[in-house]
Amino acid sequence: MSSNSHGSLLDALKNQPKQVWITAFAAVIAFMGIGLVDPILLSIAEGLHATPSQVTLLFSSYLGVQVIAMLVTGAASARFGPKRTVLAGLALIVAATALCAAAGSIEQLVALRAVWGLGNAFFIATALSVIVGAATGGQAGAILLYEAALGVGLAVGPLLGALLGSISWRGPFVGTAVLMAAALVLCSTFLASDKHEKRTPIRLLDPLRALKHAGLLRTSIGSAFYTAAFFTVLAWTPFVLDWSAVAVGLIFCGWGLCVAVAGVVLAPKLAARLGERHATVVSVLGYAVLMVVLVVPSKPVIVVGVIVSGLVSGLLNTLFTGTAMSISGAPRPVASAGYNFCRWLGGAVAATLVGHVAEWLGSEHAPFVIAAILCVLAGGLLAVRTNSADPHRVPREAALVGEEL
Repeated sequence: MSSNSHGSLLDALKNQPKQVWITAFAAVIAFMGIGLVDPILLSIAEGLHATPSQVTLLFSSYLGVQVIAMLVTGAASARFGPKRTVLAGLALIVAATALCAAAGSIEQLVALRAVWGLGNAFFIATALSVIVGAATGGQAGAILLYEAALGVGLAVGPLLGALLGSISWRGPFVGTAVLMAAALVLCSTFLASDKHEKRTPIRLLDPLRALKHAGLLRTSIGSAFYTAAFFTVLAWTPFVLDWSAVAVGLIFCGWGLCVAVAGVVLAPKLAARLGERHATVVSVLGYAVLMVVLVVPSKPVIVVGVIVSGLVSGLLNTLFTGTAMSISGAPRPVASAGYNFCRWLGGAVAATLVGHVAEWLGSEHAPFVIAAILCVLAGGLLAVRTNSADPHRVPREAALVGEEL
């Protein structure tokens, strides 16, 4: 996405139809689910008598199911239509979040988060096409609106989790269920019917076939390494800080705002200056440096490192996807699905192992060291010379396709 294509956010908000606003509202709530549990990890561990390794499974089950589901959401949308796919996803999220509030064990909560992840995959993967198809002012304006929904969701999720979690760890799940139920009713009422719409079939294995392209495969694996580091910060920092839900929520609210600003405003400018692939290499190596900073045994330093990492994450969320979208000849929706499969698989594995890594290596800071090494490997993969040009712009779809989860 070039810097000019962003224009003004106000321009993107003018005269949008109801179904665009409703879908964007639902997208905000869905994106909140990524960071919602972050501030209440310690409360959940205490309330359900769970270990840190068990609690971080709340991320891995959520992400792991999304990873697999992303391979079938395109086929489902092509078969049943965007509206029905969106409604099915929202219904699963409402049911899962409501039941999460009543969970009696960490095993039940982990299983319900998996159902939540399935619903989120069906909703998020389809919401973009609904917004782009219905928005006025062209695709660029629709994408900007979607990016704004992403940023608000990432920032508000930890804050809502903190405020409701200060009452009870069950509170954030109740709040999300209520908001998603409202989104389900609104989407059911106002989204246009798609029963008679002609749709191009998508085969289940098309995204994996796209990964046969060497450049796309390197980029996807590099993104998986970075995303593992990203979720090391998200899933492990609350245990290192050992602070209240409100304190952690405020920290990650600031982090989410940095992600949004960098992804929408700064990434296109950096790509224009260095080229998207070179900008990605510089940014992911910068993220490695920040992971080393998080090893410093000082909580104020860790707080600053986490918030600053949001800026670099915003850059990388956009730049990695820009590289993935421009490096191969595969259709962008297919390349995106294969790329996202690898990317979020890295997050699911990291969220599963981060607690064990700390135990195996005998240090609560060890996961950040591993994260730094993974980022260096990601930079090395992207630094490999290719025959294709390094475009000095980010494709318009890039700032959100890589953030659809």
